[in-house]
Amino acid sequence: MKNVKTMPKVVTYVILIIAVLVSLFPFYFMFVSATNTNADILSAAPKLFFGSHAVENYKNLSDRLDLGRVLINSCILTFTYTVLSIFIHSMAGYALAKFEFKGKGIMFGIFMMTMMIPGQVMYVPLFTLMNKIGWANTYQAVILPGLAGAFGIFLMRQNMLSFPKSLIEAARIDGCGEFSIFFKIVMPTMKPALGALAIYMFMSMWNSFMWPLIILGTKSMYNFPVALSMLNGVAWRKDYGVIMLATVFAVLPILMIFLIFQKQFIAGVMGGAVKE
Repeated sequence: MKNVKTMPKVVTYVILIIAVLVSLFPFYFMFVSATNTNADILSAAPKLFFGSHAVENYKNLSDRLDLGRVLINSCILTFTYTVLSIFIHSMAGYALAKFEFKGKGIMFGIFMMTMMIPGQVMYVPLFTLMNKIGWANTYQAVILPGLAGAFGIFLMRQNMLSFPKSLIEAARIDGCGEFSIFFKIVMPTMKPALGALAIYMFMSMWNSFMWPLIILGTKSMYNFPVALSMLNGVAWRKDYGVIMLATVFAVLPILMIFLIFQKQFIAGVMGGAVKE
């Protein structure tokens, strides 16, 4: 009887282990390819073990790409965008969840409707606007247009709906201002939601490609996705070892951030399921 009961669990674990291995194999192959030559990668039987060409690939990458500058650009864009977006989305979510004012429902509905508009349709007017105000090829042109997104507002609003109004009223009676209530009482309890929002915003800006490609005109301003696209030449000139090494540098920060804050991400997303 015990064997019969344990069989479904064994089968489930085997399927899950296979799924994990299949999911992780592309990452493993990326790391392995970053240490091999073009011939090893493109051979009929590609090498699945680490090679000895990591240093050579890094030298070739440094010759073709200013890796330090690209890393600085990506960090400035991503961290600035993440901090500002957390601040704006959390305040907007708090206002929509806990304040009563005329037209609140309509405003929230308009925010949600913007999620149905493809971002690509905004590129032409945004590009025209940035050129007119002299912001083309600048950090702020990449950061500011996407700061107040409907998803972030929705996520923070849904999480803040569960915060007790009685605590807010008690703080007001005690003489706390609205900003003090927000920063000292509400925000400390929203760490899971803030963690989820931070991961989402970090990943979206770190991986941002199309808008930076359009608005950034010089190599000294490129972020990782745009810089990586410039490594692609004609097929017979591509050095896949160099491309894979550059991809490793681009992917590692995302993997580290997600592994560190995955509990907050899951808790924050689940907290968004609270109904009003």
